[in-house]
Amino acid sequence: MRAAITIESFRPGPGGVEGVAWQLARELGRRGADITVLCRVASREAPPGVRVLPLGGPAFWQPLRVLEFSRRAARASSGGRFELVQAFSRTLHQDVYRAGGGSHAAYLESVHGSAGLRARLSPRHRTLLAIEARIFRDPRQTILCNSRLVAADLERRHAVPAERLAVIYNGVDLERFHPRERESLGARLRAELRVDGALALFVGSGFARKGLDRAIAGLAASGVKAELLVAGAGDPGPFQRQAEALGVGSRLRFLGVRGDVEALYAAADLLVLPTRYDPFANACLEAMAAGLAVATTPSNGAAELLVDGANGFVCDGDFSRAFRALDDPRRLRELGDAARTTAERFGWGAHADAVLALWQRLRARA
Repeated sequence: MRAAITIESFRPGPGGVEGVAWQLARELGRRGADITVLCRVASREAPPGVRVLPLGGPAFWQPLRVLEFSRRAARASSGGRFELVQAFSRTLHQDVYRAGGGSHAAYLESVHGSAGLRARLSPRHRTLLAIEARIFRDPRQTILCNSRLVAADLERRHAVPAERLAVIYNGVDLERFHPRERESLGARLRAELRVDGALALFVGSGFARKGLDRAIAGLAASGVKAELLVAGAGDPGPFQRQAEALGVGSRLRFLGVRGDVEALYAAADLLVLPTRYDPFANACLEAMAAGLAVATTPSNGAAELLVDGANGFVCDGDFSRAFRALDDPRRLRELGDAARTTAERFGWGAHADAVLALWQRLRARA
């Protein structure tokens, strides 16, 4: 199949939209698909067999940048050059739009709460909301969602018909994130951090939206003598003060942004991500692939891969029961083994096969 992928920035990375686009292009190239990536900027390297066409354009003022990239991508993909176009960025002219971050309106609500309505008045948010509205109204476009959570939100919020929605979960690198790393990477990091007891892990930037306060409250309420490592960008001050007030301040450790997240999973006994909204938290699937039990909320699309008490925990607000599992290492190992078994269905190869099958179905209907 001769197809184009459009994304503003095309660079290799472990996660996020750029990482998903890179992994998909690489796997499709391996399968012999004729893939061209249309982007504003790109890294010097490209996946084997994949053409990358940087379109340039302004890098300043996001409303102008987004609109101009949409215009250039539409021009570059016009004239029957491709059998199908899938967009990862907010552009107007494509066959498949991947709503990997859910709807922008849902994001604004999760970050700003009631103030989200005021945030919509900014030029940046007005532009993104307007583009999304046109995409969601266009009957020719299929919306690719990375969870049923996102699909349900688009049906409810934007009245997108179910027949225009497809759900394909994100993929994961099953070699980078692997249980065998516990004996090497995990042991080294534990020694570096001087940890010899139970260890819970929180991974995510934007501590408030990701629910760090809930994790701290759960640790305190559980009564377990465990440490909580926090990796990601954010202001630790309010959360350290919360932990001190609850009597667990000495057991909370902020590590900042880490490039060795696989070592964190290998060192930990439990991933706790009490997010208030997440279309699909890649950290959960990565941790599962690493053989780690995961505790998260129903407001995380990745929770759809969990069976509460079988391969992890799905908690509405109180995470103390997940923390109490740290007192039962045997059960945690069983949960982690089951989590790895689940994750093995979601390697990047399987993800690419599912996307290619969707493309082929759409072409057959055209």
